[in-house]
Amino acid sequence: MSDDLRALFLRHVCQTSDDPMGLVVRDARGATIRDAAGREYLDLLAGMGVANVGHAHPEVVAAVRAQADRHLHVMVYGEFVQESQTLLATRLAGLLPPSLSTVYFTSSGAEAVDGALKTARKATGRPRFVAFEGGFHGDTWGALSVGGNRVYRRPFEPLLPEVAFLPFDDVAALAAIDERTAAVIVEPVQAEGGVRIPRPEFLGAVRRRCDDVGALLVFDEVVTGFGRTGRVFAHQHHRVVPDLLVLAKALGGGLPLGAFIGAPALMATLRRDPPLAHVTTFGGHPLSCAAGLAALEVLLRDRLAERADALGAHLRLRLGALVGRGGLVEVRGLGLLVGLEFGDAASCARFAQRGRDQRLILNWTLHRDTVVRLAPPLVLSDDEAAQAVARIATALG
Repeated sequence: MSDDLRALFLRHVCQTSDDPMGLVVRDARGATIRDAAGREYLDLLAGMGVANVGHAHPEVVAAVRAQADRHLHVMVYGEFVQESQTLLATRLAGLLPPSLSTVYFTSSGAEAVDGALKTARKATGRPRFVAFEGGFHGDTWGALSVGGNRVYRRPFEPLLPEVAFLPFDDVAALAAIDERTAAVIVEPVQAEGGVRIPRPEFLGAVRRRCDDVGALLVFDEVVTGFGRTGRVFAHQHHRVVPDLLVLAKALGGGLPLGAFIGAPALMATLRRDPPLAHVTTFGGHPLSCAAGLAALEVLLRDRLAERADALGAHLRLRLGALVGRGGLVEVRGLGLLVGLEFGDAASCARFAQRGRDQRLILNWTLHRDTVVRLAPPLVLSDDEAAQAVARIATALG
């Protein structure tokens, strides 16, 4: 049956590469994925950063079942009061500074980025956006326009006009942010760009430059949010508050959910001149919000951000001892967002293949073919972390 299913997958599901992993999934729990033959794989990607509280956490599953018994989709976004949506927005606002208190839910991170860009342009009346080389913000038209890898932009150009790209972590380059700039969008850590962590002063300098010229600052925390870097949100490392915060991936606890969050006055720009200036049908779906609220409570109650901080430091220490083997030249990261840098793309690809042979779910980053990103569920046990290191060592040869 699994061979038949794989053949149907290859025939009827649009492929995004010529060599998909092709794992036929039977089930997933915690940090383990099982295939149709019952083989177990240790997941070091967490569904690309979605399953921060683990796959199929029982409290998340219970919340989804309870919501499904009540109702599914009932009305286009923003018209009906839906309990799970309202409670999740309230909980998020309580974790953030007062200036980030109004939540607009979407279905994905790229959609949330588009919403944030639209809000910035409408609120400021300015035409220009500034983004950073190596950044990744999604693949919708607007999100791709501010993506920092020309290889992925080129086939779809022309994209949004007046987007400037600056070198990441270069304070001197920030002078290019000017009075025509509606917003600057930046990741606190570039994840797809190779787990690039800026110097402590960089995000503060971006904030000051935006203030000087009246531009809005957008933080894309689609990957770095919800405990991944050892704080609930990565910008808390720097004590820098954006004007708009973009969230997704782990926000939904395993279901599709994104959001952009800002001050009430800023977000009000979407409800007038004209009304319904930005709408979505499935954004903030009640099932996704119920799952997201349950996952957030688990994250906070079980102190998973603190767990990510401690376990991430331990993992980086253990993995750092492997530098020099199999082409590995550097181990870096923040919390449980870890980058393994290889000396060349061939060594990186070889390691990724050998890792899969060791039943590890991992791959290189989309925009840096010499870096393998590790982003396991934050519930990864000590024993599973030790297994991961041992299997990585074997894959390095």
